[in-house]
Amino acid sequence: MSRSWRKISITIFLALIFLVILLAVFNAVNSAPYTAQSVTDEYNLPIGQSMFENQSILGQRDPIQVPLITDVGFLSHQLLAFDIQGLLMSLSSGIVPFDFTTIASEGIDSYGNVVDVKGPGYLTFEGDKLAVKEPDNYVWGYSVPYKWLVKTENGVDVVENGTVIQSVPVDQIKDLDFSNDYYNNNTIVSWYNYDASNGSTFTLEKGMAGFSDGRNNISSDDVPHIFGQDVVDYAAEYPTGSPILLYSGNYTEQAGEVYGTSLGSHPEYGDSIREVNARQFVEAWNGTVIPPNSTSSGKDYVYFESASDASAPGGSASHGVCPSARALRAAVTSEGFDLPVGMTWDEDAVQFGFNPAQDITVTNNHDYPVMIKMWTEGSGTGMGIYGQVIRYVPA
Repeated sequence: MSRSWRKISITIFLALIFLVILLAVFNAVNSAPYTAQSVTDEYNLPIGQSMFENQSILGQRDPIQVPLITDVGFLSHQLLAFDIQGLLMSLSSGIVPFDFTTIASEGIDSYGNVVDVKGPGYLTFEGDKLAVKEPDNYVWGYSVPYKWLVKTENGVDVVENGTVIQSVPVDQIKDLDFSNDYYNNNTIVSWYNYDASNGSTFTLEKGMAGFSDGRNNISSDDVPHIFGQDVVDYAAEYPTGSPILLYSGNYTEQAGEVYGTSLGSHPEYGDSIREVNARQFVEAWNGTVIPPNSTSSGKDYVYFESASDASAPGGSASHGVCPSARALRAAVTSEGFDLPVGMTWDEDAVQFGFNPAQDITVTNNHDYPVMIKMWTEGSGTGMGIYGQVIRYVPA
């Protein structure tokens, strides 16, 4: 580049800087009185909605454009972005893109796009400004029915987000095509014929609600897009209403002490049945993640065998779960957690009348999530059963 062109370039650059400053001052004095609240109200911005890097806070709508004559200062953000084509369009058309930096504090660029946000952020107010906030180090919510069946006198209603979308006669229930890894048409038919009364519900798909950071509830379709398919799979395993850890930032895993016991022999209840039940208890609880200051049960769709017991209500009980329950009890109470609901401090650790998977609940009183790890070693009456708590401690 010749010396003369370099001099011209520097002059142009300095002139642009001066113009930007001049426009900013002019805009501060003469622009329309926009506020974050007024723009949100006028354009129905989705406060609370989850958002990602490079996404527009306007969604799929056209950009906001305002009259150049009243908002000439908004040309400054086109100049700063070196948007020469946009600048020429504004000058020729008399309209200019809205400058969101005038009403935003963080996470939003001048064109309304999400910037400098890692993970699933969300649109919110920060004081009197708009902001897209990064997720907290941990984000959790609760699974809620989004699509479900309701038993009626004539069959079932299919309900989605509170609206009946289909009524299915009794003779067509067997033809429904709803299924996942844990239920199918046979499950639904069995529920209708043997478990349900009029008004009973059967959850088909789960959304998320009650987020720890206050963001909006999301539908079952949005869960995998925002938080991943792993969250969908986890939620499907646990009863509706369970707390679900949806996002975790930087953390380290700390392993708690391992506590173990053995199955032992009680032939009067059938040791083969007891072994099945002990393994089912382990299956129900292994991998359960409990968010901070939350309460969770074990998995749904885990079933236990009954053994005759004259001392039990109804004359039978799921013998064999108590050794596994003792290992779980030791692991969680060693963390300072309360005795799980549905358990006792006795050798027979599970109370009668409590489903060992769905009714027993553990409360995590830490300020970080924990995962319950359970496993077995060997087989038969000498089978070892082990429990451990893994802490997800912020890094």
